[in-house]
Amino acid sequence: MGLTGLSCVRFLLAKGAHVTAMDSRSELTLSLDIPLFLGELNISKLTQADLIVLSPGVDLNTPAIQNALESGVHVIGDIELFAQFNTCPVIAITGSNGKSTVTRLVVDMCKAAGKKVLMGGNIGVPVLDLLEQSADVIVLELSSFQLETTYSFRPFVATVLNITEDHLDRHGDLSTYQKIKLKVYQHCQFMVCNRDDILSYPVNAKATISYGLSKSATGFSWDNTQASILYDGKVFLDSKSCLLVGAHNMLNIQAAASLAKVFGLDDGSIRQGAQAFGGLAHRCQTVSKYNDVCWINDSKATNVGATLAAINGLVSNIQGKLILIAGGDGKGADFSVMQQCLTQSVGLLITLGKDGDEIARLHANNVKVKSIEEAVEVAAKHSQAGDVVLLSPACASLDMFVSYQQRGEYFAQAVQELAA
Repeated sequence: MGLTGLSCVRFLLAKGAHVTAMDSRSELTLSLDIPLFLGELNISKLTQADLIVLSPGVDLNTPAIQNALESGVHVIGDIELFAQFNTCPVIAITGSNGKSTVTRLVVDMCKAAGKKVLMGGNIGVPVLDLLEQSADVIVLELSSFQLETTYSFRPFVATVLNITEDHLDRHGDLSTYQKIKLKVYQHCQFMVCNRDDILSYPVNAKATISYGLSKSATGFSWDNTQASILYDGKVFLDSKSCLLVGAHNMLNIQAAASLAKVFGLDDGSIRQGAQAFGGLAHRCQTVSKYNDVCWINDSKATNVGATLAAINGLVSNIQGKLILIAGGDGKGADFSVMQQCLTQSVGLLITLGKDGDEIARLHANNVKVKSIEEAVEVAAKHSQAGDVVLLSPACASLDMFVSYQQRGEYFAQAVQELAA
């Protein structure tokens, strides 16, 4: 009964459904006048239901849910419920990394073009709340948890930005996770695809527009010599005119521009949206340049792929050395794929959290700490002008923090106190 669950209850009640709510918490006050069951999921009630609307945080493989499925009960999520009632064009964005940045970029491009745009899904407003509003387009960020229970969703255009190991503690293996992500392409009208990431490419289908850092005569690509984004081989956008930095963000802009083009936005509005966007909090966000050391908060990097993207995106612009702060709950990920990048690009590795020791083994020059504040102290002691200190954990935060946002805020606060 979080934000998504409550929006589902309100929506279903408005449609005349008989709704019963369940929550695994032992204590919860609900303002809605409906039956509420707390604690362990009630198998008897679940198997008697006509429909179960599952919140994204509840694992589809939970025994009580599997029992209901075996009894013939239909199980969906709020995205599927939204799909059955929505009539507005949808731009759908999923992937392991960069979803929120690309979603916001597309929204800003739509606004620059004068479109009435709504944003929701895995970011901002629960999708069912969007159905109450009129719009020219709805832009949705979608997680694997949301796509897992989605079957008839028909976006106007969709993209899978990339596929790297994430949420394997829930999905089991990379192949299962990939199949769930690719569901976003199943009924979409147009496909925008990352040609450099074969795992993110639709099976037996052709992209409407492709994008990537590789060279291409068609679609979006990157010219390193001109530091520019190209479209069909011609300069489309000079990276120096953008607030976003790093190779991974040039890829994010390409993805957003591809989606915007397919939706029919003009090039001027696409450029305007890309140039004005300064990035999201906790995503490669510069929080200080104290003593000519650049301190970057990338706390949203909750998996290995996100951290590798941050390092690779920043390393070419660093004058001094890169100091990386990493660690937390790895969610069953294989950290060994980071070793070459860490060895080549990171001068000092500072680790903390549940899986910090495992990450520390990947780099000869490492320091293990017990808190984010201690990590900042160690980084300050070993840094000098021209260096970059990057918090990019490659792990979830819940072993030490309430959320990745709190982790990033503690980091930023500790950095600010250096100058106090």
